Amino acid sequence: MTDMQTLTPHEAFEILLAGNRRFVAGSPEHPNQDAARRAETAPAQSPFAVMFGCSDSRLAAEIVFDRGLGDLFVVRTAGHVVGSEVLGSIEYAVQVLGSPLVVVLGHDACGAVAATRAAVQDGTPAGGYVRDVIERVTPSVLAARAAGHTEDGDFINVHIEHTVDLLLDRSRLLAEAVAAGRVGVVGLSYRLADGTAHLVTARGLEEVPAQL
Repeated sequence: MTDMQTLTPHEAFEILLAGNRRFVAGSPEHPNQDAARRAETAPAQSPFAVMFGCSDSRLAAEIVFDRGLGDLFVVRTAGHVVGSEVLGSIEYAVQVLGSPLVVVLGHDACGAVAATRAAVQDGTPAGGYVRDVIERVTPSVLAARAAGHTEDGDFINVHIEHTVDLLLDRSRLLAEAVAAGRVGVVGLSYRLADGTAHLVTARGLEEVPAQL
């Protein structure tokens, strides 16, 4: 198996960059998706990136970044809200599997953010456990409103930034890995219509492009 653990955070990010460009251009290579790769990864995994994204069905990480088996350690929740299970999963990928890159992947037209904006504006609580999702997104929506934002994209970007901050604030392991230069954390905003991913924030990387 190719040892992806030897990649730097920036090199791992460049691999994602190349894959998204192929996807947007309509020329994916579908790497690491054959029987040989299946056999190669059966004994162990060495994902080069942790992908913490929204659960939206249109945001399948291996497709939009043109990757395959064993490449991405994917964690998904509605609105990419953070709980202890998310933190533990990300820490496992970083500490045990040696992934050098953590990506927070949000997107436009996010239902969780839209529902939270409506709840904040109307004061109408959601039912069931959807309420918990909305409560966790609410700080981002309030911060965006306080900054005078009105556009959907601005609310999405603020929520992505807050998620990155929250990961580093709550996970000492992740923060120390970033400070040591072993891991980079980036926040990306994906555009559903054209398939492009745009950089919102980055920690532990330098000279990253504004668009994948």
